[in-house]
Amino acid sequence: MILDATREATLDFAGMRTWYRVTGDLDSGLTPVVIAHGGPGMAHNYLLSLSALAREGRAVIHYDQVGCGKLTHDPSRGDDFWTVALFREELANLVESLGIGDRFHLLGQSWGGMLAAEFALTAPRGLRSLILSNSPASMALWVSEANRLRADLPEDIRETLETLETHEAAGTTDEPAYLAATEVFYDRHVCRVRPYPPEVQATFDQLADDPTVYRAMNGPNEFFCIGTLRDWSVVGRLGAITAPTLVLSGHYDEATPATVAPFVEEIPGAQWTLFDESSHMPFVEEPDRYLEVVNEFLSHHD
Repeated sequence: MILDATREATLDFAGMRTWYRVTGDLDSGLTPVVIAHGGPGMAHNYLLSLSALAREGRAVIHYDQVGCGKLTHDPSRGDDFWTVALFREELANLVESLGIGDRFHLLGQSWGGMLAAEFALTAPRGLRSLILSNSPASMALWVSEANRLRADLPEDIRETLETLETHEAAGTTDEPAYLAATEVFYDRHVCRVRPYPPEVQATFDQLADDPTVYRAMNGPNEFFCIGTLRDWSVVGRLGAITAPTLVLSGHYDEATPATVAPFVEEIPGAQWTLFDESSHMPFVEEPDRYLEVVNEFLSHHD
């Protein structure tokens, strides 16, 4: 269930504009939660079901990171412009501009969890809790596990793996055969609900319209990571996070247990919940349980 926005507006940031959406009342008395989307560059739409968290009385804040979604796009920017630091500063600007800098929760999904971990490492004064959903602690772990998942494809679709490897070696990842092969992986490890719900399809559609940020930082798809994030890692730094932390992942997730393990092992007191029937989008695949787990954690740390 997607709740209607209470308000939508934009903020100035670094000569650009950040679009955001608030569901609920920021002054309700419950600590608001900020939702950081994945990609990078995949916009907020696919996470709109999390607006249902506002049914408990707290405000839910979605936003589109610059370079995607509803506002500032700039395909002319070079890869060196789209950095972790840029998006970390944008998140800080959002929190302070909304007047919630002294009291907020943060939920980051996929790349949004990577960003959320980086943000938490700056020790924001008002961060009440941190939820890292379907996020890797390093791209080296992500790529290693993606290769393992690809190698584990069933024999009857092993030709798919050969197609992927052939096109990656040739640099022809825009070819229809390669794109079709990626769908086999996505159906198993990204979202197991088909057809995609409208909000999920909307995110993939906008990514296809402007993949600038995604391709600059990640690469052509979820498992062939050749962008500027390819060496990214927070492993070894996570012990500095002091906010209560919940780690979420799915049994069939491309964010496998190995990719999330450093969060659980290094962040003091971190908890971990695994969704048995889900891949990378448990908020779509097991929405009721996901909302229940998140609501319970947020309420405990209000």
